[in-house]
Amino acid sequence: MVTVKIYRNRDDYIVKFQVSGHAAFDEEGRDIVCAGISMVAQTAVLGLMNHLPVPPEFERKKGHLSCEMPSGLGPEAQEKAQVILTTMEAGLLSLEAGYPGYVKVIRQGGVNGVQD
Repeated sequence: MVTVKIYRNRDDYIVKFQVSGHAAFDEEGRDIVCAGISMVAQTAVLGLMNHLPVPPEFERKKGHLSCEMPSGLGPEAQEKAQVILTTMEAGLLSLEAGYPGYVKVIRQGGVNGVQD
């Protein structure tokens, strides 16, 4: 199973995400669930790198991707980051709904201290 952890700060901004594991929906190279998750998450990182004045910190290796927002982003950059990240979150939640048992999205923090 792929586990996605999305962390929000007290202002309800997504500040970090981690993707780890393997879906095991199909054999390596044919796993559409892993491919979908990877593309959604990696596209978010690329969007952040292309649209923020300071790139995010990220690490990518087989079966793992993590990304953390830089601190001190101005309002315009923060808005761009949140559009990218909440779109990523929506895509990952859609994959979770469509492929239960293969991907789990865990959201932590935020205004209400969400943890699911």
